Amino acid sequence: MAGNSSYETSWADQWDYNKDPVVYHSKDGGGGGGSNSTAKYKQKVGEGLGKTKQVASIGFKKVKEGTSVGFQWIKEKYQKTTQKR
Repeated sequence: MAGNSSYETSWADQWDYNKDPVVYHSKDGGGGGGSNSTAKYKQKVGEGLGKTKQVASIGFKKVKEGTSVGFQWIKEKYQKTTQKR
């Protein structure tokens, strides 16, 4: 099998009949909105992190509760076996 040079088509190009989208870059080098879009992005990331922290906190509480119940079950089983002797 020959090496894949930049002039050959890749497997995906052989089966993709749609043209690739054209990407235009603005002169300011930004994504089109400047600092306003950056502020919106930071706000959305902040909201997402808040939600993530909340879900992680709930998950941790569930794990803690499950662990506590598990240890209590083990403790009861141990006490039952030692009382039989």
